[in-house]
Amino acid sequence: MPPARHMSLIHEQNEFAEARAAEKVETARQSAIAARTVASHSENADDCQSLLAMLGLDALAGKHAKSMR
Repeated sequence: MPPARHMSLIHEQNEFAEARAAEKVETARQSAIAARTVASHSENADDCQSLLAMLGLDALAGKHAKSMR
């Protein structure tokens, strides 16, 4: 493989890795905000816990939402 093509592939892989990392951060941010929204609309702790479980959200992630905004 010519050196220019090899460098291009490395650059593309780096861009892809950066995009995946950014996606992961954004997904975590959205999940945290969603968990806080569920918590704010829950009637009590048991209601909150069951709603978060149904939605596949993590209650601890919601604690980090404030710092992610």
